[in-house]
Amino acid sequence: MRRTLVRRLPAALVTVAVGVAAGVTLQGPRPAAAVGAATGYATQNGGTTGGAGGQTMRASTGTAIHAALCGRASSSTPLTIEVTGTINHGNTSKVSGSSCSTADGVIELKQISNVTIIGVGSGAVFDQVGIHIRDSRNIIIQNVMVRNVKKSGSPTSNGGDAIGMESAVRNVWVDHVTLEASGGESEGYDGLFDMKNDTQYVTLSYSILRNSGRGGLIGSSESDLSNGFVTFHHNLYQNIDSRTPLLRGGVAHVYNNSYVSLNESGINSRAGARAKVENNHFRDSKDVLGTFYTDERGYWQVSGNIFDNVTWSNPGSDNYPAGPNPTSTTTVSIPYAYRLDGASCVPNVVGQTAGANTGLRVSDGSCSPQTPAPTTPAPTTPAPTTPPPSGTNLSLGAGADGSSKASGTSYGNVRDGDIATYWSPAGSTGSISIKWGSATRVSRVTIREPSGTQGSIGSWQLVNHDTGAVLASGAGAGAITFAATTLSKITFKINSSSGTPRVGEFETYAS
Repeated sequence: MRRTLVRRLPAALVTVAVGVAAGVTLQGPRPAAAVGAATGYATQNGGTTGGAGGQTMRASTGTAIHAALCGRASSSTPLTIEVTGTINHGNTSKVSGSSCSTADGVIELKQISNVTIIGVGSGAVFDQVGIHIRDSRNIIIQNVMVRNVKKSGSPTSNGGDAIGMESAVRNVWVDHVTLEASGGESEGYDGLFDMKNDTQYVTLSYSILRNSGRGGLIGSSESDLSNGFVTFHHNLYQNIDSRTPLLRGGVAHVYNNSYVSLNESGINSRAGARAKVENNHFRDSKDVLGTFYTDERGYWQVSGNIFDNVTWSNPGSDNYPAGPNPTSTTTVSIPYAYRLDGASCVPNVVGQTAGANTGLRVSDGSCSPQTPAPTTPAPTTPAPTTPPPSGTNLSLGAGADGSSKASGTSYGNVRDGDIATYWSPAGSTGSISIKWGSATRVSRVTIREPSGTQGSIGSWQLVNHDTGAVLASGAGAGAITFAATTLSKITFKINSSSGTPRVGEFETYAS
């Protein structure tokens, strides 16, 4: 019999606040900004620690949350906000200050960094008020419920998203939350967990998403390909019509989730997206994986999943279900360590651990729920996302050209074996190609940036120049794998960047 451990929160997290009239109580410095430590892609790009090491405030109104943000010394001063009670439109107002940018009727985490919001006491409920993260980084949201956020009707908040992220968002960990609606778009609701316009390095873990037309998306349109590196694990998706998630471009790692009653479609990988889908449990659902509602195909790597009473539609001009016998169409390299529960265990483990006010229990990777101790997650050096070269770099001795080049740079610098030399486009976007005199088989590319300039490359597409087919898409430099392709020219197309992008080496490998 599997054991179930009962989580007891520290005394500091169960005492109901008796704050001032504004609903905020100063608690003083605390050793821990969140319970447990971030997992998945949120551990990369420098890691996600939220407000660790900073001051802790207690808030019981949305206005008090804004006041805590605005009361910091700067927009990057670490801060943990412990939330108790119900946050609604009546108690959520705009607050002004030099360290914040807030608005009425929505919790605004805008142009800030290093913040944790964690529910404590008898629970934290955001009732019809969404959480909006914009142009921010290093954010943790933990142990809260967000329900019935509307984009139409009354009242409205956050464009109808329970949690929404957009515009240069980096490193967000959302953990042990419950996100729910009471219907679909026709009832005024939109997505439960949306990411768009350059949102990267996000993890959603041990959470419940239910009773909604739309679970969530990564990318707002087929041209919004600047998002990615998102992990979904140990979540329950229940009674959702579609988008669990919808992935446009980029990379997602989807493992150990429980899916029940996906009514129209599930994981929708499209527009060159790549998803690693492993050890999930799908039950009583339809079209749980594939490319749907578009002819711009996405890709997936599948293993260890269980499909229990899953039905599949027939392929069509804009409908490409992965089933009834899903097989991999790409490979995805995961840069962080993780442990897998067997898919048969997933409904039980997720049922005992996921959601707000369930004790913040987690799986130990052997089908048993565990209780994490409060920790102070120290910033760590992330595992390298670009592996050392293996095999023969086919770019050495090949030709190179591109769309443009900045003064002092050269196309040939990307194939000379010297990471110190580089090519840059004349502007913030452009393309660089490797070409051969005869057809060459390629299945892996590594893009390396010169030392000291990492992170300038934003969204990109890797294109078979011979046919125009998109082989892969994503964001940032690193290793790119795709189905082996024979071609004479391969192009790395940079669609967005922060500053001037630089490519030190454009390496190509046969395997």
